[in-house]
Amino acid sequence: MPSRPHLPRPHRHDVLIGLCGLLGGGLMWAVGVHNNQSFFHTPRWLGLIALFVISAAVLLRRSRPLVGLGVGTAALGVDILSGGLAVTFLIYTDLVYAAVMYSGPLAARRIPQICGLLTGLATVVPLAIFGDPVALLVGPFVALLTLTPAWTGTVVRNHREEAAAARLEAERVALLAELDRREAVASERSRMARELHDMVANHLSAIAIHSSAALSLKDPAATDDALGVIRENSVRGLAEMRRLIGLLRDPGDTAEPAAISTLDALDTLLEQARANARPGGQDIVLCDERPAGADPLPAPVELAAYRIVQESLTNALKHAAPGRVDVTLAHRADGPLEVSVISPYGDRSGPRAPGSGTGLIGMRERVNLLGGTLDAGPVTGPRGMVWQVRAALPRGDESAPSVP
Repeated sequence: MPSRPHLPRPHRHDVLIGLCGLLGGGLMWAVGVHNNQSFFHTPRWLGLIALFVISAAVLLRRSRPLVGLGVGTAALGVDILSGGLAVTFLIYTDLVYAAVMYSGPLAARRIPQICGLLTGLATVVPLAIFGDPVALLVGPFVALLTLTPAWTGTVVRNHREEAAAARLEAERVALLAELDRREAVASERSRMARELHDMVANHLSAIAIHSSAALSLKDPAATDDALGVIRENSVRGLAEMRRLIGLLRDPGDTAEPAAISTLDALDTLLEQARANARPGGQDIVLCDERPAGADPLPAPVELAAYRIVQESLTNALKHAAPGRVDVTLAHRADGPLEVSVISPYGDRSGPRAPGSGTGLIGMRERVNLLGGTLDAGPVTGPRGMVWQVRAALPRGDESAPSVP
């Protein structure tokens, strides 16, 4: 069997209002306080019935405001015929106010319009019928009974809607700020991860390879050379770590690091890479095809190109087979800076360092930030199977933010 519909439980404030109205109106009726004499000779006790009905209608002022207003209007009519109680009129104004406050948007707009129309009719019709200027007082009385609470409800409802809209906007702004904060934190974490990897991975890879060579070689001279390379890379790695930790510990320093790697420092990087590559048998060769006297590149482009070469040489040191490693820089007129690193691809018998794949991820992130392209993988060339890293870095605007 279908369940019977039931009304929601009334609010405790509505119950209090209804009880106070019923008790107050009953007391006024008991002492004989009425607004007017009965014009239609109806019994006075009808006023008590109207009072009870309109007090019960107050219980619906939040859950069913239009139903409560309709019941209250009928009760008001009966009350007027029986002489009228001031408490009944007062309760009816609250029903009009509640109908505007708690009903739907359409009813909230229509009720003040209907009240205004009733006020106009109550002003004109009695004057036309009776022809007495005193009849004009009916209009203000109806306005006080209907139009005033309807306007009051409209004003209060508009203020509440504006306050709710302001709260929603504040929550939206707070949510966007939180999302921006999380994105900034994630971006900073990614930046620091790239910076830490690029600064230290090369040195640690060299230390791992040369320490393995020192353990496997029986030649004291070769062992001394390997230990010298290990010491040099460990000192440089510690220096890079101290610089990075210093940047992290000084949140007020928003300036760029004092020494930003550029292509001018590429020779030093290659000399260090040649020294580190001896156990693996790689020979690193630079081919700089950039035109002489060309305009300087923006700092973000030079830094990204330097880091790509550095990471490519680190990967060659860890994984490449013995042979020649070609580093090529090319810059056409009005074109991007092209960086290419080609290393032998194949098995190697010497010591190797483990890889995690984060270097390629960092290179792709740097290239994507500049809007360039990156290709990395094995290709077949004149020298057979080789591993090629090829990046195209647009020059962009020099005022663009630097790429870490």
